[in-house]
Amino acid sequence: MKGSQAFNRQLVWDRLLAIVEDQAQALMRTAFSPVVREAGDLSAGVFDTHGNMLAQAVTGTPGHVNAMAQAVPHFLQVVPISAMKPGDVLITNDPWLATGHLNDFTLVTPTFVNGQVVALFASTSHIADVGGRGFGPDANDVYEEGIRIPIMYLFREGVVNESLIQLVKANVRDPVVAEGDLYSLAACNEFGSQKLIQACEEFGIKRFDEIGNSILKISKEAMQAEINKLAPGTHCYSMNIDGYDRPIHLQCSLTIKQNCIEIDFDGTSPISQYGINVPLPYAEAYACFGVRCLVGNDIPNNAGSLSTISVRASKGSILNAEPPCAVSARHAIGQMLPDVVIGCLSQVLKDQVPCEGASCIWNPVLMNSPIASRNFDAPPFVVNPIFNGGTGARNGKDGLSTTAFPSGVRTTSTEVNEVTSPLIFLKREFLPDTGGPGQFRGGLGQVIEIQHRHRAPFEISKMFERVKHAALGRNGANAGSLGRVYLRDGEEYAGKGKEYIPSGATLVMETPGGGGLGKPTDRDRKLVENDLMEELVSAEQATSVYQFHGSVDKESS
Repeated sequence: MKGSQAFNRQLVWDRLLAIVEDQAQALMRTAFSPVVREAGDLSAGVFDTHGNMLAQAVTGTPGHVNAMAQAVPHFLQVVPISAMKPGDVLITNDPWLATGHLNDFTLVTPTFVNGQVVALFASTSHIADVGGRGFGPDANDVYEEGIRIPIMYLFREGVVNESLIQLVKANVRDPVVAEGDLYSLAACNEFGSQKLIQACEEFGIKRFDEIGNSILKISKEAMQAEINKLAPGTHCYSMNIDGYDRPIHLQCSLTIKQNCIEIDFDGTSPISQYGINVPLPYAEAYACFGVRCLVGNDIPNNAGSLSTISVRASKGSILNAEPPCAVSARHAIGQMLPDVVIGCLSQVLKDQVPCEGASCIWNPVLMNSPIASRNFDAPPFVVNPIFNGGTGARNGKDGLSTTAFPSGVRTTSTEVNEVTSPLIFLKREFLPDTGGPGQFRGGLGQVIEIQHRHRAPFEISKMFERVKHAALGRNGANAGSLGRVYLRDGEEYAGKGKEYIPSGATLVMETPGGGGLGKPTDRDRKLVENDLMEELVSAEQATSVYQFHGSVDKESS
């Protein structure tokens, strides 16, 4: 009997995973924003009636999903399970209740079986514009950053909250996209609910509590067992990053105890006057992800496994910024946290740990200039493409080039960027010599060149990291290259802030490379030859850094 129960439980678990992945794919298929539809900047998951996340979709970002895991209980405090009705959909984009900034909208939908709520579906996606100054780091408080929606009904018993929809549309630059994205979130939750109802009928499930508790218990115990394989102790690591107007110091201590890991960011820089501050739920999300990359990474990521990791940051720290701090570009700091946590774990796990990488995605907001609207025959637009730098080298392997880690979002294609804007992408190529030289080379960055199709001026809002502080190598390896933003034959820009791109100018972005591992002179000569042949490394770097004195016949190769 016990074996049969375990078998059925496994079938239900497998179905849950399929359902939440279908939920995420439904969101991508119906989303209006290219950053969701093409890049997968989203999260999707199923929760029990206490707000505990049971399962998450593979598609999505850890910042979204791990923060969303903490968000659903806030919804239940406003609208308890007993007050929910079929057709209800709740919404918020409050940075401190959900996923850290106003551009992310989180929706929660109850699933009813035989008149009772058996589960909740939640989803989050990024909406490119929410009004205010626009997505970027320049605001001085959250009130400048756009419309902020407390937890409320988007649909009540199937009837849309028209007042809320009209309010949102009146405050954003692209109301059609904003409205469409909200409906796509509601649709994906409904899709997940219908799939779960079918599964309940198939398996004869009337209540989900027992199955949910079992999933959480197994996940928690499995994670505790993995933690207990590590030697107890406290390990520290720090990192300096660019910040906005001054460098930011990230200080971390990680303590391994019986059954749990405690992370403390005491000593980290205080809050900034600019929009790079991080609400604690988002800091917790990426700090936990840093652990999960290396400890029990084959264990389901849910409330059970996440409960074994605690994260602390002092109030007033840039990693625990409270209202009304500006937080729009919180990802620029938050996405650096896995590297810091992994740096702590490198002292325990040694060779299993990757080196520092570019980490923060390069996701400029490109938009029309008001001058262009008045003086050029140029349509208004707002696009938020995704570009990536290189990841750090790994044990026995080079880093991955132009790959998003830790965010996991995909790059938006040039074709989509050009179809959804009046911009022309003149170049997108690997940038040689950007990966940190080492026995195992860091991943490469890329170079992107952009012009306006009508030679009109446009604007860029930048939230870039690793422009002043490179990803460090390890064990005698070199750092990855720094990123750059500039005009061809013109001005060099800072990594953060809004800039005006003059008429006819070409904007150039060079994303940073990942750090290397081991001494460059220990790199296999065949690998250096291959790098030369593929133009990943220049002849100059091969000679001066790798001490390679051979030659490569590219035509015969």
